[in-house]
Amino acid sequence: MDSKASTTATPLLNQEKPNNLPSNPKKERDFLNHVEAYLAKRDGVDKLLKISRYATKIILASSALPETLTLTHRLKSFESSVGVSRKAFRLGKFVQDVNALRNSNFDLNEDLVLSLIAYGGEGLYFFVEQFIWLAKSGLIDSKHSRSLQKISAWAEFIGYVGSISLKFRDLNRISEDEKCLKSSIEIAITRGNKCQEEKERLSKLCEKKLMKRLSVVQDAADALMALADIRDGDGPFLGPLSLSLAGMLSAIISTHKNWVSC
Repeated sequence: MDSKASTTATPLLNQEKPNNLPSNPKKERDFLNHVEAYLAKRDGVDKLLKISRYATKIILASSALPETLTLTHRLKSFESSVGVSRKAFRLGKFVQDVNALRNSNFDLNEDLVLSLIAYGGEGLYFFVEQFIWLAKSGLIDSKHSRSLQKISAWAEFIGYVGSISLKFRDLNRISEDEKCLKSSIEIAITRGNKCQEEKERLSKLCEKKLMKRLSVVQDAADALMALADIRDGDGPFLGPLSLSLAGMLSAIISTHKNWVSC
């Protein structure tokens, strides 16, 4: 449940730079364009909010601040407000899961089943989250919030089970391709042939494998938080600090993924 911006040099950049310009304006411009592209994405802003929320939750869960301190009450209010704000970013987001299913090609029935679980679970989660946001915003009766949150948590957890299973299958395929490519490179080297293209493909494959592993870690952290919602925080590793750390880990990984995809 997982597009790169590229820029090309203009003739002006190849000309001699005036002395009053920065030494490397292209690098600065590209970075700012990257930031703009990142902030233009709904997921980009959402993950920054997620980082700020879980950073606050870590401070509160660590008991670093006294309960009577004014700052503690402000942090609790901030954390609650950000949590509600993040739900607004999920409006209509279930459509991406519907389209993902529509546009997927399945070679095996097992892939079809796992995709239905992954995208179906996540799609239902995003759909229900819209009504939870409406309840928290006061538009619909808040008496429905608890039942909606349970449905949302179960759908999210089931979706992550399917997503993690799919990603392990993808990792196995990537590992097989990696072995074949390494074997081809070794054969080419023994024959004295150049294999620069194969090495570049191997580098991209290793990068893809790393990102897929990070996605598994992110899904596992999010699944832990969904499980805590199902069990109302009752169970091992479901304490406030553990869940806050899991949320921060997930936020950092997803922020990195969104950054490199801009």
